[in-house]
Amino acid sequence: MDTKTDAWLVGGPRDGSTHDAGGSALIELEIDGLIHRYVRTTKQHDENTPVYNYDGMVAPGGGEPGVEDPAARVASPRADAEGRGD
Repeated sequence: MDTKTDAWLVGGPRDGSTHDAGGSALIELEIDGLIHRYVRTTKQHDENTPVYNYDGMVAPGGGEPGVEDPAARVASPRADAEGRGD
């Protein structure tokens, strides 16, 4: 018997696409230097494809205190590589 591990992603940058979730409750995708999170719901897209809702994005290094201060923000690795981290 085949086990279907695809997930239907709803919202965010991958809205309407599928991804191999491997049965995980949380999918984290790195897109443009940020981690985009999708959380499993109880809904099904078709016979056995679970639906994952977009939960937002976070910097790979996590949050930092005082995010109102631009100097304290976490820059993305991609932005740093492209010289946009300052």
